[in-house]
Amino acid sequence: MSALALLDPRAAFVDVGSEKMHVSIGGGPPHVFGAVTSQLQALRDFLVEHQVRSVAMEATGVYWLPLYSVLEAASLDVRMVDGRQTRHLPGRKSDIQDCQWGATLHAHGLLRAGFVPPAHIRRLQDYLRLRGEHISAAAGHVQHMQKALERMNIKLHDVISSLTGASGLAVVRAILAGKRDPAALLELCDVRIRKVKAERVLESLRGEWADEHLFALGQAVQSWDHYQAQIVDCDGKIAAVLAQMPGGDAPAAAVQKPAKPRTRPGVNTPQITNLRELLRRMCDGKDATTLPAHSEYTVLQVVAEVGTDLTKWPTEKHCKRCSDRIFIGGS
Repeated sequence: MSALALLDPRAAFVDVGSEKMHVSIGGGPPHVFGAVTSQLQALRDFLVEHQVRSVAMEATGVYWLPLYSVLEAASLDVRMVDGRQTRHLPGRKSDIQDCQWGATLHAHGLLRAGFVPPAHIRRLQDYLRLRGEHISAAAGHVQHMQKALERMNIKLHDVISSLTGASGLAVVRAILAGKRDPAALLELCDVRIRKVKAERVLESLRGEWADEHLFALGQAVQSWDHYQAQIVDCDGKIAAVLAQMPGGDAPAAAVQKPAKPRTRPGVNTPQITNLRELLRRMCDGKDATTLPAHSEYTVLQVVAEVGTDLTKWPTEKHCKRCSDRIFIGGS
């Protein structure tokens, strides 16, 4: 039986931790570095000094991201691998460390690299994911508003479609400002609500106005407003990143005028001027929003996760097959 070919004797593997980085070259003795920036740079210099061209490591939480950026800037071939590849192969010896075992596998070409989007996509991804966290946090405070209203037996949120829509917020802010007359509060609602649901709204606005629950309602509204401002700030950052991405600064005249959107934008759609146009330019002039069930927001989310180069996945099945080997933003 022939021995397994050694493809790259200088292949390295880094066992990533929150405080220490253990690195081995070709399965050799481990070297330990810290996780602070100066130590990451020292690790990089160590690899360059030993003529390492390819480095593999596992995606451990978010701890791998700073090291990945340092090594990527040094033009090293950095490969993120699924931890199952280093744990499940038979023949592992118990007297060698994880980094030595990983380096041995990597030197013999036994580790498959997962997908990591390029730096400009990761930047877009970070802003978009942060925005998503703000949306989730804001939704929690909407529930707090509903709870405060329920404690006062105010059923407005059961009658209108959205408590944070124009009518709902107008009524809630008026309540916090001291208005209690159901008829006066009804007048703040949209004309369509007054026409179809007037009696139900009037009945829903009769309750017990307890100070402690009004206070809770006010706190919830303040928190919701805070996260809405955070979301707007994220939209500004996302717009700036989109303008800097390849194709983002292309002249509008070079691209066909976008068709009229088929559906209304969703409530969480980023408020970015010419978002559809920016996405079209990034996608080589192709409007991905014409695909079924794809809006500007969903296309933006897809781009922020995998970029615009989909050649790594020739078919839908390829993407599903390698989904356990995709490392995006530390997830």
